[in-house]
Amino acid sequence: MSVRALPERGYMWRTDELLRFGHSSRSIKALVDAGQLHRMRYGCYIRSSTWQAQGPRRQAMERIIAHAHGTLTTSTGGFVYSHLSAARLHGLFVWGVDDKVHILHPSRPSSDRWGMDVRGHTGICDEDDVATVRGLRATTLERTIADCAMMLSYPKALVIMDHGLRLGADAALLARMAAASAGKRGVRTLRKALDNADPSSESAGETMTRNLIQRLRIKPPQPQFEVQSRVGLYRMDFAWKEEKLALEFDGRTKYFDFKPTDEVIFEERRREKALIEEGWRFIRIEWKDLFQERAFKERILRALRASPPQG
Repeated sequence: MSVRALPERGYMWRTDELLRFGHSSRSIKALVDAGQLHRMRYGCYIRSSTWQAQGPRRQAMERIIAHAHGTLTTSTGGFVYSHLSAARLHGLFVWGVDDKVHILHPSRPSSDRWGMDVRGHTGICDEDDVATVRGLRATTLERTIADCAMMLSYPKALVIMDHGLRLGADAALLARMAAASAGKRGVRTLRKALDNADPSSESAGETMTRNLIQRLRIKPPQPQFEVQSRVGLYRMDFAWKEEKLALEFDGRTKYFDFKPTDEVIFEERRREKALIEEGWRFIRIEWKDLFQERAFKERILRALRASPPQG
């Protein structure tokens, strides 16, 4: 049979919307089978070409949007987006976490009602802890950071804490939340992440690198260190000033759908060459290097030992 075309306008539809556009259950299935329509969750579909063109960060966001769109006519409300979904709505960096839709509800319905793509959390959420983010009800930035930190492992919690503080989260409020959560599971991770956070970190990779350097007991470098070169200002991810050694993290593209332009890369390398002429040395690392800890430590220690004498 011929497959009825999708509507020209829009890219995400509920089943009832497609039916109103003249489709039937059979034609919807045919569109899915033909690869023109991608099923996001029960009763909600997205144009396949749109879905396939998106990176992992945007796809995770679309799952939240699909949940909100798909439950518009089936949910009586009462929940807010929380934890990792709230983190994504606030634009926080997340690393190595699930892509389920996280919701906070005062009571726990059956998992069948929530859906297999949803991770439900039961708990109290006062209106002071709720904000409208991208048109959706979600936990506030501080509540989101605290909830995530108490659920995740320390390195993953630190990634969210660093970026949350960079975006303007209230550290004093987070400290009060930690104090009020005494004895609860995960509160030690929340406190540790808050104590060791650095809002100058510009990516999850930089946070993970700083944490690894600290854990391996390598001499701490200065983060976001600025040096004036003959061709302009250069800001290094990390620098050991006395040794004139810079450490640069090059792993943003894989996890955050961000690719610097050729012009940006050219200018960065131009400034780097100017600094090399002045005696600076550069170590560049990627995500995989963070999981080869012995090689990582030996590489940095070897470079530190090889530093030219100061005179």
